[in-house]
Amino acid sequence: MTAPGPPTIRPARPEDVPAVVAMVHELAEYERAADQCHLTEEQLTAALFPTAPGRGTASDAPSRSSRGPAPALHGHLAVDGQDQPVGFALWFLNFSTWAGVHGIYLEDLYVRPAARGTGAGRSLLATLAAICVERGYQRLEWWMLDWNPAAGFYASIDAQPMKEWVPYRLSGDALTGLAAQARGGPHTFGPPSG
Repeated sequence: MTAPGPPTIRPARPEDVPAVVAMVHELAEYERAADQCHLTEEQLTAALFPTAPGRGTASDAPSRSSRGPAPALHGHLAVDGQDQPVGFALWFLNFSTWAGVHGIYLEDLYVRPAARGTGAGRSLLATLAAICVERGYQRLEWWMLDWNPAAGFYASIDAQPMKEWVPYRLSGDALTGLAAQARGGPHTFGPPSG
């Protein structure tokens, strides 16, 4: 049960991974796409903590150190008074070629139903906005399903829908088919990822 009072926002830790994966699956269920969500604890651990197990927390921003590669994915949690996760934000950096600076792309924002109305969502977004301002990033962006009632909340914080942009996606056979057209194979396009 969620403790009374506003949640605390903090960076994700390795021990939070099971709770975040569970909430990602809850979000997929809410978005009517549970059958499409296959995230595992191992995958999320590798994305958030690409160094050896138990060697740190997810960072607020990319950095390289002697510990290993910087994470490509970052996470923040809203936790209750007993440090139990009640919501999360998973995000990564994007880059505006027009502005010449990074921004944050919010991949997922989720607050468990029992914690809605506590300010958890607003606090998570405010934390990401603060990271943007502190680092000189000019944008915080995300997508939302057109039927999601969170649109009213986003309007209340002055977030603007980008109606003139149409998202595109390549996946599955279409992605594989286009990749097959690459001359020289994918190994010629840069360092391996993963």
